[in-house]
Amino acid sequence: MSDRVIPEKIRCDACPVMCFIADGKIGACDRYANHGGDLLRLDPLTIIDNAADKGIKAVPFLQGTDGTDWDGDLLRADTPFVTAIGAGTTYPDYKPAPFIVSQDVEGVDMVTVVTEGIFSYCGVKIKIDTDRHIGHERAVVRVDGEAVGHVMTSEYGSKMLSLGGVEHLTGGSKKEGRVTCDALLKLCNCDAVEMQIDDGASVVVQAGQAPVIDGTPEQLMRVGCGSATIGMFAAQWVGHVDEVIVVDDHITGQLSEHQAGQQLDVPPTGIKIMGRRSTPGRYFQVAEPGTGWGGTDIEDPLAILKPSDAKKAWPGLRLLMVSTTGEQAAYYELDGDLTPVSKPMPAPLQASADRIAENCEPSICSVLFMGGAGGSLRAGVTENPVRLTHSVKDSLTLVSVGGAEAYVWPGGGITIMADVLNMPSNAFGYVPTPALVAPIEFTMRLSDYAALGGHMDEVQPIEDVDRPDVRKVGQIDPKSAPSDRRNFRWKDTP
Repeated sequence: MSDRVIPEKIRCDACPVMCFIADGKIGACDRYANHGGDLLRLDPLTIIDNAADKGIKAVPFLQGTDGTDWDGDLLRADTPFVTAIGAGTTYPDYKPAPFIVSQDVEGVDMVTVVTEGIFSYCGVKIKIDTDRHIGHERAVVRVDGEAVGHVMTSEYGSKMLSLGGVEHLTGGSKKEGRVTCDALLKLCNCDAVEMQIDDGASVVVQAGQAPVIDGTPEQLMRVGCGSATIGMFAAQWVGHVDEVIVVDDHITGQLSEHQAGQQLDVPPTGIKIMGRRSTPGRYFQVAEPGTGWGGTDIEDPLAILKPSDAKKAWPGLRLLMVSTTGEQAAYYELDGDLTPVSKPMPAPLQASADRIAENCEPSICSVLFMGGAGGSLRAGVTENPVRLTHSVKDSLTLVSVGGAEAYVWPGGGITIMADVLNMPSNAFGYVPTPALVAPIEFTMRLSDYAALGGHMDEVQPIEDVDRPDVRKVGQIDPKSAPSDRRNFRWKDTP
């Protein structure tokens, strides 16, 4: 019988909160527990098993499973990869990374250094595929009434949000920090978050899913602005209609004035559009932003038209008005007073509206985690952290997040972005400081690791890490639908 005395509580040093945890209980982060006086990480180290069906147990970095030479892909899409998910942290920051794993292949070693980093300087960048107006640029984004970010500059066919960051996590009230951290955690783990934009819409965002704007799921991302739509489909309209107006919040297009119409010998029609004329056939500010036609606030497309020019227009003139997604379309003919009168949509024009919709991609939300690997995290890799930065910038070290290759921003430091849909489920955690916990991996040649002053005494061969208690998962098929990747779950393999 053991004489060991189990303490009533033990102190966890995995983050600055420094919880005292009773036996059989877990810390505030739900990641560490007291098991019989031992501090345990609840989730075991995770290996993405890209090649389980090939009987491969470790990571042959330098040679493919078919015997071909290494092509420079450090993550090897056809092999397992040791991630930082379940690895634990380097806190206090003088500690080496929890796992520094090497493998010898034909006399050449590679090493992967894995850590669950505690990120106070982090956030998410969100791309929402929609023409609908959700809020003006710089408008505050709120969750549960707390400011968690803002609306950024719109991109082509999408609205952009920037959420999180150290100012919201630590610079405001305690509630603001907690709400921000919770929202980031859910978004990074591909869960839905409802947010309200000041003087704008209510939006439900979930990675890989369609946005829900004011209770209505968005369907299609526009094929292009009004001008671009005319350029793409002008030839299909000639002979079936005399004038086409493509309604768009940003650039509304008019076929007869547009260069495409000129090239196809479409005569002037006398149809006049409100707004500010830019170049021929391109109009700005035809209406206010909104959730109506083409991202404007109008429900009746005729509201953007001025009286027709009697010198150029004629009775019976055929007019098609359509949105940039093809979801709204209407057909008119001018009467004797040159007033547009609604008529049944001719089959060829309905087919063109359907073709516009066919060319629109499904509207989804994209969530990119963004964080900065600070000096303390880098100290877990090397005793001289700046050398790791140089190694990353010199492309000697590849950075990944939960197995997903990360984009490293140019300039100083190691500032990364990674698509959360490329990571296994529940790859992110939190600590109640508050901060997000994200897996981060550094992969390089063992010789380069030694040269940058790595913790060589902590290097373990893959055989010591690839144990039955290591959790393995199947590779996410990059060709699968976003919803399928969202529902991806771990599988345990003995």
